Amino acid sequence: MKNLDCRNMACPLPVVTVKRALEEPGTAGVTVQLDSGPPVENVTRFARNRGYTVTESESDNGVTLVITGQGREGKTLPLPEISARRSLLVTSDRLGDGPEELGRLLMKNFLITLLESPGLPDRILFVNRGVLLAVEGSELLEALEKLEQRGVELLSCGVCLDYFHQKEALRLGKVTTMYTIVEAVMTGAGTARL
Repeated sequence: MKNLDCRNMACPLPVVTVKRALEEPGTAGVTVQLDSGPPVENVTRFARNRGYTVTESESDNGVTLVITGQGREGKTLPLPEISARRSLLVTSDRLGDGPEELGRLLMKNFLITLLESPGLPDRILFVNRGVLLAVEGSELLEALEKLEQRGVELLSCGVCLDYFHQKEALRLGKVTTMYTIVEAVMTGAGTARL
């Protein structure tokens, strides 16, 4: 069993560190110390999506995850449930480079119109100013909530939320890591960028 200390690591280093350790030949499992919150959620999701068993325990120093099992064969290859998914990457709270007011109106119109589309994305990934669409006070919360109710997964970059001091204001979806965003963009069936 390999022991890792990933406390005080910025996103996406905890996931990347655990991934590398699990890929080392002869690794029977990993015990990893993490800060509570998004690092635990992200590493847990990463390991479970690859077929590992994850056991969690809390301590004064954070959270300890014990990751065991064989995982899936070819764990470094895109997994079918990941590669068949379509993603929408939203990098701003407005659409286009024109006037700010027009850009916000276009983003609102885009998301409302998307609700009427028969081909919804499987997930929407929010980065940079895009995370501001899913926080308290956004005029698009109602449209995003309807998309979420129709099965669209909403994922907001944790580093971006921290940068804008909005992590506590997130109202829809989950906080995610850049590792998950890169994986979704690179292995998905298609990614559209706004």
